[in-house]
Parts: sequence; structure tokens; C-alpha cells
Amino acid sequence: MNARDIELLKQAVEIARLARQHGNHPFGALLADAEGNVLLTAENTVVTEKDCTGHAETNLMRLASHQYSAEFLSQCTLYTSTEPCAMCSGAIYWGGVGRVVFALSEAELYEMTGSDPQNPTFSLPCREVFARGQRPVVVEGPVDLPEAREVHHGFWNKEPA
Repeated sequence: MNARDIELLKQAVEIARLARQHGNHPFGALLADAEGNVLLTAENTVVTEKDCTGHAETNLMRLASHQYSAEFLSQCTLYTSTEPCAMCSGAIYWGGVGRVVFALSEAELYEMTGSDPQNPTFSLPCREVFARGQRPVVVEGPVDLPEAREVHHGFWNKEPA
């Protein structure tokens, strides 16, 4: 982790803030090349697109796989405001991204959302999903960014502690 990683992670959180402002769940992601240049960004669109697969990371991987080869993506990093769920981890894996950096952990998100029906999350860390694959995905996170927790405040039916 370096200063550029933190900067890009903060940008992913800002994308999550935009998703919330647009009426969606507060999740955001971006893809950067090996030099740290932002290539693509994506918000969560579950509500506005009426698409249960409209998670930020899955939306990003849909875009990325149309534009870049798996070989190129293996040198890229996906930055996300919150740890990828099992579905998003699968999309990241199948797309061939080589590195994932996230702020808020899935466990911490669950503490905030509780039993909110809008987030029936798995208790399955992305590291476990990636570990079952045939190619490595480097995972860094959680990264302590207060803004990654703040973007969720008041959104879910259970107020954060």
C-alpha cells in the first residue's frame, strides 16, 4: 500500500457517495492500470436499474471485460469502497484482475446493515473466494478510512455503532 493506493481508495468511496446520491446503495469501485491511472469507474445501480447484479464491482467488471483483455487486467488493480461480495469476487476473478484493494470489510458492513433486506450479505470474505481459484488475486484490505463507514450512516435500517 502506498499514498496512490489510499488516494484511489478515497476516490472509490466518493463514487459510493455518488451512488447514494443517485438513489442506489452506497458502493463504488474503480479500475487502475499498473501505473495507477484510473481507467474506469462504476457505481452501484441495483435500485435505479432494477438489477440485483448491479453492484459497483460487477458493473465495473462488465465494462472492463468489454474493453480490456484478461492479460491486461491481470496487471490492474480494482479499488472498492467495501469488500467485494461473493458475486463481485467471482466477476473480478473471471475478469482476470490481479489485485483488489478495499476499505470497509464485509464483516464491518454487516455490523452496520444487520438484517436489512437490501443487503442479505454472505459471511464470506473475498480472500476465501479468490483462494478457491486457479490464479492468484492479491487482496489488500480492509483499509481504515472513516469516510468508507460514513457513507453508510443512516442508509440501512440499523444505524452504525
